[in-house]
Amino acid sequence: MVGWFALVNRVSAQSTKRLTYCNPVDINYQYQYLHKDKGISYRSGADPVIVNYKGDYYLFATNSNGWWNSKDLVNWNYVVPTLWPEEHVNAPAVRVVDDTLFMIQSGRAPLFYSTDPASGKLHYYNRMMPKIPGKAPQVDPDIFYDSTSGKWFMYYGSSNYYPLYAIPLNYTKKLAYEGDPIPLLRLHPKEHGWERFGYDHRDTTITPFIEGAWMTKHDGKYYLQYAAPGTEFNVYGNGTYIGNSPTGPFTYAPNNPVSYKPGGFVTGTGHGNTFRDDYGNYWNTGTCWIGVNWNFERRIVMFSSKFDKDGEYHADTRFGDFPHYVPDHKWNNSVSLFTGWMLLSYEKLVTASSTADTFRVANVTDENPRTFWVAKTNHEGEGLTVDLQHADSVKAVQVNYSDYKSNIYHSTDSVYTQFRLYASTDDQHWTKIADLTDQKKDRPNAYIPLDRPVKARYIKFENVYVAAPHLAISDIRIFGNSDEPNPGTPGDFTVKRENDQRNAKVRWNNVPGAVGYNILWGIKKDKLYETYQIFADQGNSKEIRSLDTGQAYWFAIEAFNEHGVSKRSKAIHVE
Repeated sequence: MVGWFALVNRVSAQSTKRLTYCNPVDINYQYQYLHKDKGISYRSGADPVIVNYKGDYYLFATNSNGWWNSKDLVNWNYVVPTLWPEEHVNAPAVRVVDDTLFMIQSGRAPLFYSTDPASGKLHYYNRMMPKIPGKAPQVDPDIFYDSTSGKWFMYYGSSNYYPLYAIPLNYTKKLAYEGDPIPLLRLHPKEHGWERFGYDHRDTTITPFIEGAWMTKHDGKYYLQYAAPGTEFNVYGNGTYIGNSPTGPFTYAPNNPVSYKPGGFVTGTGHGNTFRDDYGNYWNTGTCWIGVNWNFERRIVMFSSKFDKDGEYHADTRFGDFPHYVPDHKWNNSVSLFTGWMLLSYEKLVTASSTADTFRVANVTDENPRTFWVAKTNHEGEGLTVDLQHADSVKAVQVNYSDYKSNIYHSTDSVYTQFRLYASTDDQHWTKIADLTDQKKDRPNAYIPLDRPVKARYIKFENVYVAAPHLAISDIRIFGNSDEPNPGTPGDFTVKRENDQRNAKVRWNNVPGAVGYNILWGIKKDKLYETYQIFADQGNSKEIRSLDTGQAYWFAIEAFNEHGVSKRSKAIHVE
């Protein structure tokens, strides 16, 4: 069996020609009209559902006025539907049953179907669902067909007061609601640390929100996924309860949260769905937070996931915002999907063609999507040059735009981004490595894997066109590998469970040359499914506040630099 450390080194040497992706998902996030009266302009995508329909993938999201189609989970094309309920479609529920794709939005609304989603053809299945019984509104729905019983259900709920509900659907009556809602789940933040509200679960004054229901059936068990504690925080995650029937009773999964990413450039994984690709691999989607122009300015993420030998579901979010391979077979170890391309651009020196006001150019390499640089104009030729400080093997670049006073409230044909990328070893002689001027596509989180690695010290971004009156870039993220050796394993690693069992204090010795660390933990020594990534300049201790009372854990740590990843520390058992 290939060891984890050897596997990381092996995959880092593989060809860049294999398809890769990098979170946030690279799609044309739609401009939102909801706050036009306040002059708030922003792109957003949230509450995703990806389904596999006849070998193609379809992505739906809140307030997107359509959906996206992909054949490979990398290249997505926006589809304009022939029929749409209204402009504001919140958290659409989508399911594929046999050869039919069903869709319904939050609230009292029509139920739609399509047998040709690639063309955008959408039809009414039920022109108007009846008002759902009870006081809790039908929000964040999920439609589920149970092939064992032949019965249909809807799961719904988004509240810090009401629980998640299930209600049967009557197939002979166009899937109209049947019977009364069945209350299923509530949050228990006093026992489940990760369900507490606020940044790093530190706000105890607000009751957390449960939402984002999604049902997955696996090996005869029913996994009811839910999101908590709130979309506008780094700790937004997904959990599951497991039952023997579509309506329970359900038991809390001991390895919750099943998808969780509180650290790094992308933070937040909550409110998504679970789907399978053409090779039978599972994926978990979710919502990450931007929150610059509006609290609910968000993006979409997806992570490889798996049911382990004990039936415990989990997503792999380790290095979850670094490039990963798209599977071309059924994988056994998710580590094989990590490219091993490391972040070369963190806190590197950047120069700009111009800078407006106080929007510092250093913001471009700080790995924070909520800070950004703004040029004095949006003209062609404005740009940035990142100095990597030494010549490295560059393999991919991600350009992340920000909306600064964009004054755009609908995505139209005039909304697109065009730029060029150049590489140099001496800041004098430049080679063009990417050119997006032949396409008119909006890519606010453009991920550009190179056809072949380029040896470069300098990477230049040159603007060609943006629709907004300001050119604003939050981060240019450069991936590849340096020639330095891997970092050493952090020493003196300690974990102390606090009096409040939901919290543990983690400490370690700094590793010279490390860019950052991954704190890893889980309910068993071989189930370190959770990751908190922090950068080396943020210190050598961290309080983890997402543990469950009455549950023992194992912890480990690893360091990473611009070349690769250290061996993991010895796992520590924490009662």
